[in-house]
Amino acid sequence: ELFQEQLHRIENELMLGFQRYPAIENVGIKTWVNGAFTFSPDGNPLVGPVPGKRGYWSACAVMAGFLQGGGVGKTLAEWMIEGEPETDAWSMDVARYGKYAENKRYIRETTGQFYSRRFVMSYPNEQLPAGRPMKMAPAHDAMTQAGCRWGISWDLEVPLYFAPSDEFEEKLTLKRSNAHEIVAEECKSIRGGVALLDITGFSRFEVKGKNAEAWLDKLFATKLPKPGRARLAVMLSPTGKLKGDLTLLNWGDGTFWIMGSYYLRAWHMRWFNDQMQDGVSVRDLGDDICGFALIGPNSHSILQKVAEGDVSKMRFMDCKRLDIGLIQSHVARMSVTGEMGFELNCKMGDHIALRRILLEAGADQDIREVGFNAMLSTRIEKSFGIWSAEFTQDRTPGMTAMDRWIDWDKPDFTGKAAVVAERNGNGPEKIQVTLEIEDGDSDASGYEPIWSEAGEMVGFVTSGAYGHTVKKSLAMALIEPALANEGTAVTVHIVGVERRAKVITPSPYDPDGMAMRGLSMQTN
Repeated sequence: ELFQEQLHRIENELMLGFQRYPAIENVGIKTWVNGAFTFSPDGNPLVGPVPGKRGYWSACAVMAGFLQGGGVGKTLAEWMIEGEPETDAWSMDVARYGKYAENKRYIRETTGQFYSRRFVMSYPNEQLPAGRPMKMAPAHDAMTQAGCRWGISWDLEVPLYFAPSDEFEEKLTLKRSNAHEIVAEECKSIRGGVALLDITGFSRFEVKGKNAEAWLDKLFATKLPKPGRARLAVMLSPTGKLKGDLTLLNWGDGTFWIMGSYYLRAWHMRWFNDQMQDGVSVRDLGDDICGFALIGPNSHSILQKVAEGDVSKMRFMDCKRLDIGLIQSHVARMSVTGEMGFELNCKMGDHIALRRILLEAGADQDIREVGFNAMLSTRIEKSFGIWSAEFTQDRTPGMTAMDRWIDWDKPDFTGKAAVVAERNGNGPEKIQVTLEIEDGDSDASGYEPIWSEAGEMVGFVTSGAYGHTVKKSLAMALIEPALANEGTAVTVHIVGVERRAKVITPSPYDPDGMAMRGLSMQTN
């Protein structure tokens, strides 16, 4: 629907255009177009195969049509013909939204917010209000009363950290904020005591059926876990590029769970449906299952207090059904923080009670609720990558060190020929490393350029944070293989300041993985 043209609004721009290009002064204007901008909630286009409508493709919300049309067209053509774009198209993939975005008020609030902020400075610790809150974990109100400050993942409110008082207000900054020390205290609880993290913001898919195991074996490049076990699972496209860094859990009764990033729910379900076979069913559990992670050296003793049954024999990466008080839960012994931990998954209706049970059981050991900012710090200390940072769909296992999880002896899996060729060829142009950066008042967050001592740009940061346990500013990065050796000196630009950095051995905290396995660690 177009509007009546209003020439007076663009008269100055037209005159400047005629002056700049005199040849068009007398050509005339054949058609006037005066219409509304087409905005998506985040201002990016909506491109790609529409989930649930096989063969139906979208190229909508292209705000700056002449400017963005070439890139959108190229991406869509590659996608249709080759099966995937050359570069990571997540930022404009239609699957970055779910059905929640069909809500008219959500669209009105978020597109209005984007339009009003097109030329406003944004900050990495900024939380915008439009379209929120939408979905909340059942214990949201109780956690808010406990000081929780919330972020957003897809449609869900997720905990960032727990403020010491109602009056605390985080100040917007490109550098370390006044929440820095709060996160430091949360990390202390993770590493030295016991912490509780709401993990409703993990995705969960249930896979069942007579052909489920065979389907998963073809879908994943990783060896499948045995009954009662979990395993980090690498999923690839036919060209050998990453489609997921997921966790696969085998509950032992023919049921598998796939766990991953909550905001990728529609994206992953689209992929699962594209690969679907008879005798397999995949169900998104994201609206049914939630839970908490119990993390830290004391997590085991607290879980033992409330679990019906002996948990002492649960090994690292074991998974089993457990009754926690009156709650039936699915429990896995693992943690993204690199510390001993248990992920307790329950039904939505049990979320409030599970939190209460765990907090009461850990009260005498100073259990502390923590948020995802602390998890960011602790996972960087372990050199654990995450999706949309270290792992993207235009990178390969060889680039990201995910090739160590591939079962090369499997007769076949999606993408095998491509990753075998990568392994047997010259290797990737860049590979993943961990950097220790000269300390300052800010930390790397992603895409900061990395320079060699000769002044050449040799890579970029994928993610970074301050490691509160090791007391160092850390980052993960992709750099040229020749510079990936331990001790190699480089520089990184962080918030406009050139800082010295060096390549270090991965996992500066507990490199042997003793803590997460529940083994004693030698400390300095």
